[in-house]
Amino acid sequence: MKHSDDHIALTFLGGAGTVTGSKILISYRDQNLLVDCGLFQGLKKLRLLNWKQLAIDPKSIGAVILTHAHLDHIGYLPILVRDGYKNEMHSTHPTRALAKIILEDSGKIQEEESERANRHKYTRHAPANPLYTVAEATQSINYFVTHSYLEWVIVNNDMKFRFLNAGHIIGSAIVELIVGNRRFIFSGDLGRSQPLLMHPPDTITETDVLILESTYGDRLHPGIDPKEELKEVIWSTYNKKGILMIPTFAVERAQELLFLISLLKEENNFPGMPVFLDSPMGVDATETLFEYSDWQKLNLTARRSLNSAAQLISNARASRAIVADDKPKIVLAGSGMLSGGRILHYLDRHLGSKKNTILLAGFQAAGTRGRALVEGVSEIKFFGSYHQVKAEVRQMHSLSSHADQSEILAWARHFDQSPAFVFLNHGEPHQADGLRVKLRHELGWNPKIASMGVTYRIPV
Repeated sequence: MKHSDDHIALTFLGGAGTVTGSKILISYRDQNLLVDCGLFQGLKKLRLLNWKQLAIDPKSIGAVILTHAHLDHIGYLPILVRDGYKNEMHSTHPTRALAKIILEDSGKIQEEESERANRHKYTRHAPANPLYTVAEATQSINYFVTHSYLEWVIVNNDMKFRFLNAGHIIGSAIVELIVGNRRFIFSGDLGRSQPLLMHPPDTITETDVLILESTYGDRLHPGIDPKEELKEVIWSTYNKKGILMIPTFAVERAQELLFLISLLKEENNFPGMPVFLDSPMGVDATETLFEYSDWQKLNLTARRSLNSAAQLISNARASRAIVADDKPKIVLAGSGMLSGGRILHYLDRHLGSKKNTILLAGFQAAGTRGRALVEGVSEIKFFGSYHQVKAEVRQMHSLSSHADQSEILAWARHFDQSPAFVFLNHGEPHQADGLRVKLRHELGWNPKIASMGVTYRIPV
């Protein structure tokens, strides 16, 4: 497809009006480039989009640039490759390492869910097929090319980019992209101003076009010490002689929780309960954190304490034994929004007891089981049947790895002058609109809320 020489086309194929499925297409002259290639999660109407053909032929995309390794930013890559994409996928070094872990786990979950649906006949499709397989996930990793922060990469005659630190998870990046004579900044997922494990996001002083996430654009994170918040939930569950189940994002959130547990243990503020990280992906992601020690701020002593804070469980037989044991314990298991993974086996056995606690320690997207628990439902459905919610449901608000409204504004204030174009993406409608109003009021900017499938033209 031949594109105009007098403008750059910017099209949001995902991550607009929602916090999932991030995909941003940049087209100029005869070149197409994709920033992020994420999977839709949560609401069924969003998940169904994963099965639809992409609005552009993957063979016509010249390169993919990935901000970080979360599934909502990389999870569509195996489908892209299966449908004909054969060019480079650019990421930081840790992002590639994590992407292999996350994509292969995603393929495994897809295979297991379709197999279970077929075996128990709770599918409308005959047979139910996985969205993609482990083999297809592994295949997509072969196209990765990795880079360090600040390294300029020439994509073609009209485009070059570099990665800057986003402070969100290990290896997460802000993308600075030059297209023709225009400078674009893609925030990716912007981290906190004082992250627990990461270095804070790099500040940027100039751009023509800013694509800014708005996950928490309408709210402030509470000024609560996460260690104290976690301690209270742990002791409350211990005093009930219960089991604390923490659905955990394997990347970053699992390591943050282990770090806080290690601090509580060092301070002798921890009860006599065993702790398990029952997540093969979480175990692998923890090893990646240690492997890329220069990309985070923990010293060797802190990393060793974190590593010994829990028993690391990968073996399925060991996992089944821990699930079957009704003694008090703390279990961190995937997935973070209860969309699948080993946490469902714990809920299957322990959700029906009032002495147990479920601690939701991260963002819960609309349409997920985690969001349903936050909203106080009396039962949730998984494994083809409904399960009564009798365990206490708690939510931890202090551990988000996304900047809140005040932190986004503080980061935005570093620009010497207002960007000519500002697009807000990666937020639910009320979140994006809250940030839009605040940016206009505080900084005099005139942001647009990105719409899915709409093409915006940037003059050159």
